[in-house]
Amino acid sequence: MMAEAGRHAVFIWSAYGITTVIAVALVLRAVLDHRAQRRALARLEAAGAAAPGQETGRV
Repeated sequence: MMAEAGRHAVFIWSAYGITTVIAVALVLRAVLDHRAQRRALARLEAAGAAAPGQETGRV
């Protein structure tokens, strides 16, 4: 592939590298945010808050 890329190989490979780093960072951010949201929900449920669509039984 390097012979076909010629003088643009550095640009092409750096673009692939930057894209990969950004994609991995976005996936990691989504996973970490998901974990944080689950912890926050668990804290709210422990404090007596109801999940959306559930009634608490309070008047």
